[in-house]
Order: sequence, then C-alpha cells, then structure tokens
Amino acid sequence: MANLWIATFIWAFSFPLIGHYIAGVVDSYFAVLFRSSVAFLIFLPFLNLSLNLSLKLKLLAIGALQIGLMSIFYYHSFLYLSVSEVALFTIFTPFYLSLIYDLISKKFKKLYLISIALCIFGTFVIKFESWNFNSLYGFVLVQMANICFGAAQALYKITCENIGSYKGYFGYFYLGAVLVSSCSFIIFGDTQLLPKEPKSWIILLYLGAISSGLGYYLWNSGAIRVDSGVLAIMNNAIIPIAICVNAIFWGIDFEPIKMVIGGFLIILALLLQNKFKTMYNI
Repeated sequence: MANLWIATFIWAFSFPLIGHYIAGVVDSYFAVLFRSSVAFLIFLPFLNLSLNLSLKLKLLAIGALQIGLMSIFYYHSFLYLSVSEVALFTIFTPFYLSLIYDLISKKFKKLYLISIALCIFGTFVIKFESWNFNSLYGFVLVQMANICFGAAQALYKITCENIGSYKGYFGYFYLGAVLVSSCSFIIFGDTQLLPKEPKSWIILLYLGAISSGLGYYLWNSGAIRVDSGVLAIMNNAIIPIAICVNAIFWGIDFEPIKMVIGGFLIILALLLQNKFKTMYNI
C-alpha cells in the first residue's frame, strides 16, 4: 500500500510539469520515447534473461500498453485540456480497471454501469458551459489513456500476482514501451519540436527516471499486493492531489463551484460503486 501512495505523490507533479512545460513545446512522441528509454536504461542492469518467453512477451505487451500507448494519448490531451481537467478526467480509470479485470475473470458486474454513468455526468457538469470540439477531443484522448492504463493494470495483476514483482521483470516492461514509442516517433514525430532548452531536458529526465522509472515500478509492485478494489480506489487518489499541486504551484485553472458540484456527483458514484461491491460480496 505504501508503494501505491509514494507513486501517487510522484505522479501528482507529473500533470503540471507536462501541461506547463512539455505539451506544445516538445514533440509528444519524442517525450514518450525519451521517458521510456530513460526508465529502460535504469532497469537494464537488472534484466532477467532467464525468464520464459511467454512471460517476456506478456511483460512487453503490458509495458507497451501501460506506458507506450497510454502516454501517447495522455500527452496529446494536454494540447486540448487544462492540467486540472486532464487530472479530473482520469477519474474513470478505476471503472475501466474493474470492468476489464471482471471481464478477464469472467465475473462481470452490471450494476457498475450505474456508477460509471453517474461519474460521467458529474464530469460533464464541470465542463457544461464550455464544451467544444477541443474539450470533447481532449476528453476522448484522456479516456483512451485511461483504458490503456486500466487494462494494463488488470493484466499485470493477473500475470504477476502469483509470481511476485521483481526488478528483473521491469526491463521487459519498459522495453515494450520503448518499442511502441520508437515506432510512433518515427512515423508521427516532429523533429522541429525536439527539446531546445536545458529546462525541458531536466523535466524529461525527471519524468523518465522518477515518474516512469521509480513511479511505475512502485505502482505495479504495490498493485499485486492489494485486491482489485483497493487498486481501483487508489487510481483516484492522484486526482485531488494533482489538482492541489497545480493550484498551489501554478495557479488554479478551474471553476470551484462547478468542481464542487461535479466532484460531489463523482464521489457519489464512488460510494455507489462501494455499495455495489458489498452487494456482490467482494
């Protein structure tokens, strides 16, 4: 549990750093590639070459999904949404995690759809008067990132909860992300938007070594030590912390009244989800 909390506080600073200093300044495909490569190099010395091929391929695929594809959608969303909006819209991740985990486990819970709908409504309340194409497109990008992150967590938990999580695994995890981000940068990257200032390189190094390298290692190693319900709830812990960090260090960029009303509906959705878990005897 401690690993999850440490990762949460680390990631809380990633939202504003990406939103204020990377998005729109540095090519997002390069940012994801650089971040993944730094994390891979950190864990390369611990790479366990004796793992069976099946486990290696699974870890490669999970890393490609959780860091590679997720980060591409996530970085692009900052071009259309504010930092606080991106943080807020990650509220859906626990639902995707629960639903995908249930589907894989063949224990689908229909009542969860009610809490998902309420959560979506609460989010729309916050942006009701200012929804436009950019807002909608940004929202969709965050949801794609959420689905990738939630699905990868479910797959990692199912794959590793019976065998543990060790440093020797994570080289493959990050290698999967490097492969996806490399292909994306080669095909879609803009070499005119490579980092030009030392500040950009320093932030990218932080995102690669601390946010990606340490953060994902702590999060995934913690994920296999708790049940899926606790893991789903912890996915939401980062949201208020990230919004507070952004408000304290970079200024508030959301409307408090709408945030309170929408936040109340979202909290109500979470309470309903916990109620449904009780009904399902989880």
